[in-house]
Amino acid sequence: MQSFTPYTFPAGYSIRSLLKMALSLLIVSSAAHADDQDDVTKAIDSTATQWSFQFAYQSMPSYHNDQLSNGGTRPDGFDNYWQVRAVAPLVFDTWTMLPRLTLRHYEKPDGTDGLGNTELFGLIIPKSWDWGSGRMGLGPLITLPGNKDVARDEWGYGVAGALVNSSGKWFYGVLLTQSWRSIDPNLQPIPESESDTNPLGIAPFLNYQLGKGWYVGNGDMVIQYDWDAKEWYVPIGVRLGKVLPSNSQKGSWNLYAEYQTSLIYDNWPGSAVETSIRLNVTRTLPASF
Repeated sequence: MQSFTPYTFPAGYSIRSLLKMALSLLIVSSAAHADDQDDVTKAIDSTATQWSFQFAYQSMPSYHNDQLSNGGTRPDGFDNYWQVRAVAPLVFDTWTMLPRLTLRHYEKPDGTDGLGNTELFGLIIPKSWDWGSGRMGLGPLITLPGNKDVARDEWGYGVAGALVNSSGKWFYGVLLTQSWRSIDPNLQPIPESESDTNPLGIAPFLNYQLGKGWYVGNGDMVIQYDWDAKEWYVPIGVRLGKVLPSNSQKGSWNLYAEYQTSLIYDNWPGSAVETSIRLNVTRTLPASF
């Protein structure tokens, strides 16, 4: 019978040391995988650690003018708006912060226009909340006063969170926002029908890569829940986009067109868009470009 010779580890090595080496290699491999997103996913991922500069125009040519429960006619909303949004990553050893600044210039059908409430949102993502194919984060939300003809002339504060993931050609997730109005009760009494709580915003998104940089998704679909009226507003839309990558060191261009309408709005007290069209150009750059 052939004798069995037990295996001996090379000098200076042990099972413990080899396990530590394997764990180190696994961590390095996972980190490399987390940074190795494909160009399309990285371009459409608003939580990716990268610079982002967005310029968009949205037109709302028609609204639903049905009758409300109080007997009045549902009001129209804005005619159009321009949007500029910038994301600047702040990377630390154990966490990343993604400050996002959004400015919108609104126009009403009668020609009245002005700057809306500027929004500043800082998404905080601990390293332990990033699992490579996705991540989640939470952070403060602040809104600055806007032109009183098209927005609220007051400050707001709140919180926002995001959860995203990718699987093959799919990229999906949700963004939640909740803010409160900063009202000085000495200036004017708050009407009994209102509170200082703004509607809850729920923005689910689902994107699928078609190949060669093309993708399709549900677009900027922000579901709202009005805490005062206890009613929901649910839009629905479709987005067709094209990502034009430069290279791994120079980021990408993200171009898309989007159509949106209202799906659930019967008991919603505000305006309900019938036709909305958005055109968008976004430039992304790596965190250290």
